[in-house]
Amino acid sequence: MPFRYHHMIALVAFMSSVASPAAAQQAQDSAARRAQRSLDSLAAAMRELQARVDSMARVPAQAAPASQAPSGSYMNLSFDGLGHAGWSSVPDVGTIQRGGHDPKVRGFTVPQAEIALDGTVDPYLKGFSNIVFFIDENGETQVELEEMYLLTTSLPHNLQIKAGQFFTEFGRQNQQHPHSWAFADQPLVLNRMFGADGMRSQGARLSWLLPMPFYVEAMMTVANSVGETTRSFRNEESSEIHGGIPVERAVQNAGDLMYAPRIAASFDPTDNQALVFGVSGAFGPNNSGATGKTSIGGADVYWKWKSPTARQGFPFVSLQSEVLFSSYDADARASASTDDVNLPAETLKDRGWYAQLLWGIKPMLIAGLRGESAYGDEDVYASQPPGNRSRVSPNITWHPSEYSRLRLQYNYGRRVGYKDDHSVWLQYEFLIGSHSAHKF
Repeated sequence: MPFRYHHMIALVAFMSSVASPAAAQQAQDSAARRAQRSLDSLAAAMRELQARVDSMARVPAQAAPASQAPSGSYMNLSFDGLGHAGWSSVPDVGTIQRGGHDPKVRGFTVPQAEIALDGTVDPYLKGFSNIVFFIDENGETQVELEEMYLLTTSLPHNLQIKAGQFFTEFGRQNQQHPHSWAFADQPLVLNRMFGADGMRSQGARLSWLLPMPFYVEAMMTVANSVGETTRSFRNEESSEIHGGIPVERAVQNAGDLMYAPRIAASFDPTDNQALVFGVSGAFGPNNSGATGKTSIGGADVYWKWKSPTARQGFPFVSLQSEVLFSSYDADARASASTDDVNLPAETLKDRGWYAQLLWGIKPMLIAGLRGESAYGDEDVYASQPPGNRSRVSPNITWHPSEYSRLRLQYNYGRRVGYKDDHSVWLQYEFLIGSHSAHKF
């Protein structure tokens, strides 16, 4: 401690030596005795404090026991509201806006009101949950548990486990919530292969951050393969894909689950650029019959440039693109639309892509352009509305602050066998509370 007790004694002694000589000698003696007693007490206290400091300096720092570590008393709580207003040339908007959080009607839509909870459970786990409310095209309020999972924080060898209900880590956008999207609606190829709410299920994911000089992460998800959020697998509405009557399939062994591997890598080509790319897959049974299986593959890339003189992250330019393809092995099955007709065993192919370009013009103002297409074999998806299609979407987004957003978007769509469609949507969003950061 740089200022020890003898320094204090010297300071007080000096102050006493310059006291006014006009004071009476008796008063000086009395004051001196009182000052000496105070100095003695102060010196004793300083000696005790110095001894404590010296003792602490000699004892090595030790981690707090687990029982004293931060626990579930900490939690982030936030509310995110998302709404649309607009018009489309197609009266039945749902036939072209297939995403679960897309605009659904001419006029006004509330596609998402999300309550997000996250926090530290104990020294080994974090917990996350997203509860979503929305109003459907009939004006009825719906609720769903979108995600609820645990995430490990202290496994060795750069390993991490996620377990619960969560979005499958396939590509870049599937695992993002709507308030993180750069456009007002879901890409066509994602709702075509993964379903209206994206691909998510109950399961576990193991990831490994490889010991490389740049970011490389390998992941494997094992999850249930049943339900509307696993559209290309054991989905009750799979007749839209294969045209037959769905067959109920129970889980008999590990082969009846869904497996989704992914590997992603990132590096910086220059000080002002970032490049991320990955490949993903999803494999599992489908319910076209007792032995039907589905395979989905995809590749994705994300590039971003930011000005060396950027302020608040602007200006910037970014490009994101994904390409997906699927192979749906359908068993021989009874037709869902025609009595006494059996469909042959066949492999149904489907594919699609999207690419979106963003230009951060200045702080809080972003212009975007997206092109996309989704299509299959000519005779494969005849029963699936709206069939093979493509779409172009320019938009402009303004953030009054980091907690709110206004977006104006125009969609021009082309569908095989239909007239071209035109839609204009105004999207608004607001955030209340503390929302955890999203993965880059």
